[in-house]
Amino acid sequence: MLDNVFAAIAELANFQTLLLMTVGATAGLIAGAIPGFTIAMAIVLTLPFTFGMEASQGVATMIGVYVGGLSGGLMSGILIGIPGTPSSVATTFDGFPMARKGDPGYALGLGVWSSFFGGIIATVLLVLVAPQLAKVGLEFQPWDYFALIFFALTVTASLAGDNMIKGLISGALGVLIATVGEDDINGVKRFDFGNDYVGEGFAFLPVLIGLFAFSQLMSDVRDKVSARKALTEMQDVSIRIEHRRAIRTIMKDWVNLVRSSLIGVFTGVLPAAGSSISNLLAYDQAKKASPTPEKFGTGHSGGIIAPESANNATAGGALITMMALGIPGDVITAVMLGALLIHDVIPSPAFIAEQPKIAYAIFIAFFFANFLVLALQTGALRGFVLITKVRMYVLASIILVYCGIGVFSLNNITNDMWTLAIFGVVGYVMRTLKFPLAPMILGVVLGPIAERWLSRSLALSTDVAEFFTHPWSLFFIIASVFSIGFSWYQKDRGRKVWTLWYAPLLLLTMTLPLFMMGGTFRPILAGVMILSAIVMLVKLPRATRALKSTTEV
Repeated sequence: MLDNVFAAIAELANFQTLLLMTVGATAGLIAGAIPGFTIAMAIVLTLPFTFGMEASQGVATMIGVYVGGLSGGLMSGILIGIPGTPSSVATTFDGFPMARKGDPGYALGLGVWSSFFGGIIATVLLVLVAPQLAKVGLEFQPWDYFALIFFALTVTASLAGDNMIKGLISGALGVLIATVGEDDINGVKRFDFGNDYVGEGFAFLPVLIGLFAFSQLMSDVRDKVSARKALTEMQDVSIRIEHRRAIRTIMKDWVNLVRSSLIGVFTGVLPAAGSSISNLLAYDQAKKASPTPEKFGTGHSGGIIAPESANNATAGGALITMMALGIPGDVITAVMLGALLIHDVIPSPAFIAEQPKIAYAIFIAFFFANFLVLALQTGALRGFVLITKVRMYVLASIILVYCGIGVFSLNNITNDMWTLAIFGVVGYVMRTLKFPLAPMILGVVLGPIAERWLSRSLALSTDVAEFFTHPWSLFFIIASVFSIGFSWYQKDRGRKVWTLWYAPLLLLTMTLPLFMMGGTFRPILAGVMILSAIVMLVKLPRATRALKSTTEV
């Protein structure tokens, strides 16, 4: 193993490769920071330049773009409230409010270091358990994927905030928007009302940028006085990146960091999942596990740590699937797979054993890319924070131009520009009426994915029982039921007796799919969960009496 590691280091440790990785990481940061310029777009543009390189050198360059793009999205999301990439959607929920409170340097520091640590954790897992984790991806069938996306959609309940009704309406509206246009499976147009523009459907990125960016810009400049001010004039804003403070906070919240990174790796292992799902799932779990969930959405540090560590860790999970199985986890790893195939390198379960030099080069490139992006981003952030000194009406104009360019460059059609404008107005109206936008975005992102996997499931079998007989599907359906009820659990915890049953029932019901999965580790884990539930149930009468006595007082 050490021989392979040293050989891979020698392969990558030359000036040309390091320069190419630096250029790639810089390009990824820029692409990620500009709304509309996706990471996939940057990777595709990079691919032709890798044809004349060695296989390890070409993949290392694209890994630099990949990691840079995932980290770059946080800069625009935190400073201007517009996620540069779908993988940074959840980062805006707390990053932007923190920046608006006068702490953009702290928020950016949290984002940068969370991304870095998430990438390092993913690298360790990539080296140690790549083949074993990749096998989990093979277990998933259409029913399991749909159940996973359904579980992700239950995040709506957490994102709804205090007004659950408005949050659920917002989420349902997002899913409805996702159904407009041509069905991916059958090619049937829906809700088009005979209009060709509507019949084409609404592309995700123009909707996302319209709801987040255009609506925010209109809110910022609707008042003449505030439109003429810069963010630094509105309040006391620090323009220094607070690295030490951010690292201390992350270390104190290390459980959130590790949990979110593991969620990111697991989601990355699943083909066709990706960081647009993992960052939302990690945010949701961080909020549910927090002792102060009410602070999420107001500028809470945990709301930045969770999504940023998860989205970078997702890259490690996607690389695991690509290397060990030859299955691309997302569009980006699909392009990387194509680059390897061009060089007659075919990933497979025996890839690490047969091509150790290239395999370890990928490990080391991913590891080094996280350090490289950390250094580049630290320098770039100083320039980005200066955005807070620009007057709002000037900043709004510049951002809108970039958003327009980014949206038009996706498909080179003017309809996307109309989509941007229409949903900008929709977002502005919803903000004015106090409807949360986050559930709507969740519906738009996950709606098409859920529909696609549901259609594939029903095409294979119309028997609904299939969703309950496949272990992973049953696992996520049970998790979804408890996730939906978690908002009420948090509200009543410590005040009502029924909340004492929540944890033991969750543990007991989760053991069924684990036993169905078979093997050795999962049944043992299920046995441990049963013992834990029994201990909780034994303590239940005493806990019930204690709770009743405190509520009576």
